[in-house]
Amino acid sequence: MVANTDTDIGLGDRAFLGHPRGLAWLCFTEVWERFSYYGMQVLLVLYLTHQLLHPGHIEHILGFGPFRAVIEAVYGPLSPQALASAIFGFYAGLVWFTPILGGWLGDQVIGRTRAVTVGAVLMVIGHFAMAFDFSFLIAMTCLLIGVGCFKGNLAGQVSALYGRNDPRVADAFQFYLFGIQIAVIVSPLVCGTLGETLGWHWGFGAAGVGMLIGLITYLSGRRWLPPEPPVRRRGAPAAPKLVGDDRRRIAMLLLFIPLLALASIGNNQTGNSYLIWAETTLDRDVFGFTVPTTWLFSLESVFTAMAIVVSVAFWRWRAKRHGETDELTKMAVGAVIGCVAPAFLALASHQAAATGHKAAFAWGPLMAVFNELGWANLFIPALAMFSRVSPKSLNATMIGAYYLNIFLSNILIGYLGGWLEKMSGSAFWMMHVAIMIPATVLLLLLVRPARRVFAGSDAQMADGAAPIAASP
Repeated sequence: MVANTDTDIGLGDRAFLGHPRGLAWLCFTEVWERFSYYGMQVLLVLYLTHQLLHPGHIEHILGFGPFRAVIEAVYGPLSPQALASAIFGFYAGLVWFTPILGGWLGDQVIGRTRAVTVGAVLMVIGHFAMAFDFSFLIAMTCLLIGVGCFKGNLAGQVSALYGRNDPRVADAFQFYLFGIQIAVIVSPLVCGTLGETLGWHWGFGAAGVGMLIGLITYLSGRRWLPPEPPVRRRGAPAAPKLVGDDRRRIAMLLLFIPLLALASIGNNQTGNSYLIWAETTLDRDVFGFTVPTTWLFSLESVFTAMAIVVSVAFWRWRAKRHGETDELTKMAVGAVIGCVAPAFLALASHQAAATGHKAAFAWGPLMAVFNELGWANLFIPALAMFSRVSPKSLNATMIGAYYLNIFLSNILIGYLGGWLEKMSGSAFWMMHVAIMIPATVLLLLLVRPARRVFAGSDAQMADGAAPIAASP
């Protein structure tokens, strides 16, 4: 089937809860892709520390010797726990770096629909390849390339469903990201439980089935997708050059990337060292039931979904009384809230050390409340800002650049995670707070100059974008 035409999308299409029906297909595709991704990710560091990096398994991994040599050339000799953390960091980081290349591929070479399809196929292969020790690095490679082709191009298709002045695009991204949180809640319960109870490969297999369903969903809804923007062919005229305002906006957006990376290390560590820390420090016996470690990730995601709903309701309530609040202000608020979350884990570690008993389970939900409120108010507005302010011809590429902050953050947490076995829990988590606070201060200082660069530009109304509302 071919992509849809302009007459089928935009203001006239309200078949899905007041939005274009293509949004439903894109949201459900992303739900299944995230189900597979987080189902695999929540198992990864536990699988590495409990099985794959031990004798009887590690020697069977194809090409692992040179791979380990590269990692230890960066970090030095690593224990199994530190090596697992470093591998997690490299994978979780690179999975957010490759969308830059995938976004360029979709924007300039093969089109977004083909890029998403290729990416989905590679991810299906990658998830099923996790079922075998020898193909671990092959699986990781397929997943990294696949998500690179998939991620930015699918998000770019969301904004392309809407007309130039259509205000529904902000709500569309809320639908899109809320669906992701549903997947993040469910995937550890399914994949994590299968992996911890029946065997790791059962969990990875369930992730592969989820990605296969996502691929089928996407292909089934192709006729409702937005039309492909023209891509440059050999001999065709060069793409429109960037003007001065475009360059200034891109430069300003790029300044946010390292600050977002540092401000998010507490949030991203919840998929890595937090799970290892919780196994030994947090009392997971609740009313006689021992909560599986992977379920803590689902708990985080429950609070993420709640944080999105609460944040949307709060900012809408505030808008009715004081006018719209711009993304930059929301990002600053989110960064401040997020700094508090790791401090609760430091307090929990202090309690455990002082009493000689595991810390109360309630510390986990308490941390999650601040962690996810910070995330909802920092990274959702940042994604919307990148999608809306970026030049139209580089939209998917700049969304890929946005994900670079998660790449940098995960590379850092992979390194920091190696210190968990060398430091007290209190010192380990306060180290994260000490890194996040300066980044938050710099982000606050950047709000005003960024508002001047973004305000009043023609690209504010890039396809699918709503104008930035000045903060009162």
